[in-house]
Amino acid sequence: MLHKIIYSSLLLCALSSPCLAADLNDVLNKKLKKANHSVSEKVITWRRHLHQYPELSNREFETAKYITKHLKSLGLEVQTGVAHTGVVAKLKGGKKGPLVALRADMDALPVTELVDLPFASTQTSTYRGNKVGVMHACGHDNHVAILMAVAESLVKIQDALAGDVLFIFQPAEEGAPEGEEGGAELMLKEGLFKLKPAAVFGLHVTSSLNTGKIGFREGPLMASEDSFTINVQGRQTHGSRPWNGVDPIVTSSQIIMATQTISSRQVDVTKAPSVISFGAINGGVRSNIIPDSVELIGTIRTFDQTMRADIKKRLVKTAELVAESAGAKADVHINHGYPVTVNDVQLTQLMTPTLEKVAGADNIITTDLITGAEDFSYYALETPGLFFFLGVTPQGKNAKSAASNHSPQFYADEKALQLGVNAMTNLVVDFFAKTHDVTHIQEE
Repeated sequence: MLHKIIYSSLLLCALSSPCLAADLNDVLNKKLKKANHSVSEKVITWRRHLHQYPELSNREFETAKYITKHLKSLGLEVQTGVAHTGVVAKLKGGKKGPLVALRADMDALPVTELVDLPFASTQTSTYRGNKVGVMHACGHDNHVAILMAVAESLVKIQDALAGDVLFIFQPAEEGAPEGEEGGAELMLKEGLFKLKPAAVFGLHVTSSLNTGKIGFREGPLMASEDSFTINVQGRQTHGSRPWNGVDPIVTSSQIIMATQTISSRQVDVTKAPSVISFGAINGGVRSNIIPDSVELIGTIRTFDQTMRADIKKRLVKTAELVAESAGAKADVHINHGYPVTVNDVQLTQLMTPTLEKVAGADNIITTDLITGAEDFSYYALETPGLFFFLGVTPQGKNAKSAASNHSPQFYADEKALQLGVNAMTNLVVDFFAKTHDVTHIQEE
């Protein structure tokens, strides 16, 4: 609580004090610009290497080594093996000030690349028992390369930094393999924020925006994600005599229809949107046998944590009671996934001028709510966070028709990398500049 009170005071003071504007220190800004320019070619080289050698979640061994070698060459304090393969480094600024965390995710996807690049991935691995291609189809290679460049750039102006920086290279954002823990949740569980940062920043490349554009919004940005399985147990019988059994197929259809009223009729649609979708129905073997059981698989997406908990309870209750009314039984298992990704309102307002500065005000886009999920949300539950999207569809091309993230044809324009570096470094420097005259008390 003390940390939150002090943090709010920092933001309010910074927002109300023009004397703390980010451009006050012209000398530092010039040094930062020079430092950022010095890594402009390196960030492309790093990204190409990472793109060519992708690794799946919790298996980012070579990626971690590549990152670690670079960070150690900068003289940073480096911790490896966090949440299996995560890498964490800390940069101590030359002046006393707050701690800021920056995060990049490292893992790739079980996708065979179809983009004709000289550094295209030809890597393969095993996923759920099958041999698969591996590709950075979600662009995490860009995130890692950008944060490597940010680290080098900030080291060059280390003595002028009025605070410390925590660099987080996170595994398994796409989800840990079955039976394993991973990602942001595990990093936090292992003590990542033992010393809590005053703010955490992260970015994600997207083909839905052109190069040069940055997108974000205050408050809820990305949905929570919870998957579920409903096993409907009936009683098998001949298809010509359904009255001699309990039909789990009809019961399952009733459950599917009944659960659709949860989002449309039972929760407040004016507060936040929500979606319950079924992605698979498994049951039965032939036309004249009513099966013993049916399996339903689906997902829940919400933009409010309280609503999220309520919907999960309602889903269980609805499935169980509908099944009971038919003489069947429903066993519901919910796999609790990522929380809602929320951009702290005060932090977002504080740092929006910085993003406008680096990209140009006309290139800042207020994004719609996104029903995809992100485990950056775990960090933002612990401390104020700001997560934004970096456009990577080349200028002149229609971003609406570009291959989306997770597609084997996903393409990221390398020209966007420098804007990512500029955005992240300026967020750090400007955050320090806007808070350096205010007493900062770290939570012990």
